[in-house]
Amino acid sequence: MLELRPDCECCGRELSPQSTEAFICSFECTFCSECVTGILKGCCPNCQGERVRRPVRPDAALLKYPAATRRYYSAKPTVSEE
Repeated sequence: MLELRPDCECCGRELSPQSTEAFICSFECTFCSECVTGILKGCCPNCQGERVRRPVRPDAALLKYPAATRRYYSAKPTVSEE
């Protein structure tokens, strides 16, 4: 089950469980679309993996399987600006 993390690990932007602006890698590192296309250039700074849009969990499923509340905001991207 996906964790559905509540924020972008790069900029701290809030990402609701229904957000279509959330992107994840295979380890569920979570970033907003702005950071993915901008500073991160489509690559996860933690695992170097591919970023894909996070699926939206239906409201009924959120009641039984709520989104995560732990935040992973790092305030410092680790991908170089080449």
